Amino acid sequence: MKFFIKILAILFFLSIIMVAAGAAYINHAYTAPGDHVKETLFVVPRGASVGKIAQDLYDQRLISDPFFFKIFARFRDHTKMQAGEYVIPAYASTKEILGKIESGDVHLRFVTIPEGLTSYQIVSLLKDKFPEAKEIDIPAEGSLMPDTYAYTMEDGPKDIIKRMQVAMDEALNAAWGKKSDLSVVKSKEEAIILASIIEKETAVNHEYNTVAGVFTNRLRIGMALQTDPTVIYAITKGRHEDKGQGPLGRRLLRKDLQVDDPYNTYKYAGLPPGPICNPGRQAIEAALAPEDNDFIYFVANGTGGHSFAKTLAEHNANVQKWRQIRKNSL
Repeated sequence: MKFFIKILAILFFLSIIMVAAGAAYINHAYTAPGDHVKETLFVVPRGASVGKIAQDLYDQRLISDPFFFKIFARFRDHTKMQAGEYVIPAYASTKEILGKIESGDVHLRFVTIPEGLTSYQIVSLLKDKFPEAKEIDIPAEGSLMPDTYAYTMEDGPKDIIKRMQVAMDEALNAAWGKKSDLSVVKSKEEAIILASIIEKETAVNHEYNTVAGVFTNRLRIGMALQTDPTVIYAITKGRHEDKGQGPLGRRLLRKDLQVDDPYNTYKYAGLPPGPICNPGRQAIEAALAPEDNDFIYFVANGTGGHSFAKTLAEHNANVQKWRQIRKNSL
């Protein structure tokens, strides 16, 4: 009997050792660093099974044992695993990889849409970013909010365009709620039109409200806006050349100012019939809260900004200075 008891004790002790060793091995398989030495992009297809995910990870040498991965996934609740593209860090453990996929910590890509692009230009930019995309309809001019947008591999250009449209509506509504008594625009549509002209006339942050004040003064007295970007839009309808030589592929000529088009603000007073680009938040806010100034004219000053004038005589003097700067730079 004593011998039998000793045998049972030995077997019990050995079983404890085996269980402990097994637990240690399983814990090691779960938490030990992986063998992959480089950060890797890994895609979980939509609807993929745990077995498929495990095999793909194994095939890319991101895990050493797909069997244990499936066991761990089911133990952790594999129903939480989400499709998408993931950045798997170098030496990531099975625990870390599962955590990423369960949390939906997908890899984000980014696209930046600068202020002042036409809708045609924005669509062209998105086509370059998504070369596999099918034909994209050009949205209404002025309906897209310039910004940097994050997206995943499952998003397409239409998803980004929709987000840009929502962002534009939100920005316009917010700016409209702070509309100044100085503003002469009568509707949100007019606000976007004026903002688009302001956007094309200056890229200097501190000038937005000053330029807005100039155009507001001109509109208030019935003076033609006389802004070159509207003439360019009259000619191109937003389909700019974009070949490094300006939107027309050449300089704007004096004869261009005579083009008979409602967008030509040299020929027709008031706002043009629609926006000439997609303005950013600052231009929209400036259109609705212009600076209270007496300026009627402005011209480039050679430093990236503009010289502003209250009288035609002052403006002509500024123009002469600008012409001399251009002459000296040739």
